Amino acid sequence: MINYNGTIVTKENVAIAYNNRAFAYGDALFETIKIENEAVVYGEDHYFRLMASMRMLRMEIPMEFTLEFFENEILKTVNANTGDENRVKFTVYRDAEGLYAPLNNDISYVVEVKKVAIVVKETYEVDLYKDFTINPNLLSTLKTNNKINNVLASIYAKENALDNCVLLNTTKNVVEFTNGNIFLVKGNVISTPPLSDGCIKGVMRKNIIEAIEKSTDYRIEEVSISPFAIQKADEVFLSNVMVGIQPITKYRKKNFESSVVLKIKQLLV
Repeated sequence: MINYNGTIVTKENVAIAYNNRAFAYGDALFETIKIENEAVVYGEDHYFRLMASMRMLRMEIPMEFTLEFFENEILKTVNANTGDENRVKFTVYRDAEGLYAPLNNDISYVVEVKKVAIVVKETYEVDLYKDFTINPNLLSTLKTNNKINNVLASIYAKENALDNCVLLNTTKNVVEFTNGNIFLVKGNVISTPPLSDGCIKGVMRKNIIEAIEKSTDYRIEEVSISPFAIQKADEVFLSNVMVGIQPITKYRKKNFESSVVLKIKQLLV
């Protein structure tokens, strides 16, 4: 069962028109959300990021689209299924006819849920994906349906027996992983690319930065990162809302420990 504009229906009964703008132009946004103990994890952060993204894309936000409405629609969908689903994809798309120029800015939404295994792997190998790069601008910080770079990088990782790939921007600086933000550890300094370099404005990224800022043991820096800096780092980790923090154990010929990464994870408890 899925939630289509507030109505719980079977997946088979939802027909997406061939001219749906999410399909035709990628005119859509989505949030990947974790459910834990029957609650929406970081619900407020997801909601405000979605609202800010919708405003940036000039989508019409309905009056009833409050934080309470957002969380209720998610939990309603979970409860309409088995109730133990832990991964939610909340998609909002511009629901209008037209070509590149839509006839209006009204929106529709679809809420999908599923149960996934959340496993932090003991070994996790990554490498660079260099075939295509990300153009750093405000649009690249949004979770839109335009994710072909991530798709191709994920295929590349699979073909090369990698767990993930590091994406680069047009200036050849590190941006993020295919499915999460990247953090480097060097001594007591934790660095991550700034939003101006094109990385996703991750909810988990935000909470990690805030936790480190409150710490007296570590210092956070948002700074451009070259691929060479990965090899010079003491530790590297990936962040997203589903796994939280995933330590990287190998990048090319460099093997990493994860002692500091484990301490960073404790800051989030």
